[in-house]
Amino acid sequence: MSTPPLASSGMAPGPFAGPQAQQAAREVNTASLCRIGQETVQDIVYRTMEIFQLLRNMQLPNGVTYHTGTYQDRLAKLQDHLRQLSILFRKLRLVYDKCNENCGGMDPIPVEQLIPYVEEDGSKNDDRAGPPRFASEERREIAEVNKKLKQKNQQLKQIMDQLRNLIWDINAMLAMRN
Repeated sequence: MSTPPLASSGMAPGPFAGPQAQQAAREVNTASLCRIGQETVQDIVYRTMEIFQLLRNMQLPNGVTYHTGTYQDRLAKLQDHLRQLSILFRKLRLVYDKCNENCGGMDPIPVEQLIPYVEEDGSKNDDRAGPPRFASEERREIAEVNKKLKQKNQQLKQIMDQLRNLIWDINAMLAMRN
């Protein structure tokens, strides 16, 4: 069950909105909170980029003659951006706290257990066919196979070195014979 986004979304509640509807409008599900948090982070990044752009174009007042009006305008813009950035960080903190509050009773599940193993023939393991193999088990098996493969590669390299030395010796003997 999802609830509507925030009540402060700019739309006034309808004429039939009672206290229950207003309370439901204030309650926001975790998915919409995450979306709001994502948008807030994007706004923070955008504002930060604007701040760096202003700082790059702004000359420091180090005694060089500079138009004070332009400097004051840029300084006012910079202070405004910093104030807005502070507000966005407070908003992000509120969203973060609300998400943690909503997810407080959930047990964290390791990511490896959320990814079921897919058989080589392309069919997924389901509960009827036996317990699924998880990504952590598959990763361990892949590491073992890689270790064996490296050992085989090392053995092949040693054999190739021995053959190269043997061919070198044979060529040296043939050259001395002639």
